[in-house]
Amino acid sequence: MTSPTDLQDPYERIYRVCEQVPAGQVATYGDIATIVGGACDARTVGHAMAALGSRAATVPWQRIINRTGGISTSGYRQRELLEAEGVAFDDKGHARMDQHHWKGPSEAWARAHGFQVLPPRDAPAPAPEAQLKLF
Repeated sequence: MTSPTDLQDPYERIYRVCEQVPAGQVATYGDIATIVGGACDARTVGHAMAALGSRAATVPWQRIINRTGGISTSGYRQRELLEAEGVAFDDKGHARMDQHHWKGPSEAWARAHGFQVLPPRDAPAPAPEAQLKLF
């Protein structure tokens, strides 16, 4: 169990959020960074995952993937673990984000532990004419 002092360490905050991703679901590095907040970004989450060491036994690292549903580790272990949890993959080897993308922690959990919630994903993308035109 982590103590309040541990949660001042950015990596411990990342691990705490990763521990909330349930079996059969996946989150992106960016999702975790958004929930942690502050100066945390997707790259920092990747570095934290690479530094797990003995924490790999308690932090479900396999559930953290890239934004396209791709696996960022070498070898087949991550995919094997995810498939054992019921995560489906498409013909390109990407996790089926439409079926397995975690919606994030509840607002109550996030607030109680000093984290943020993910914005809703069901908001429609802006129309192309509403986007900034550079050229």
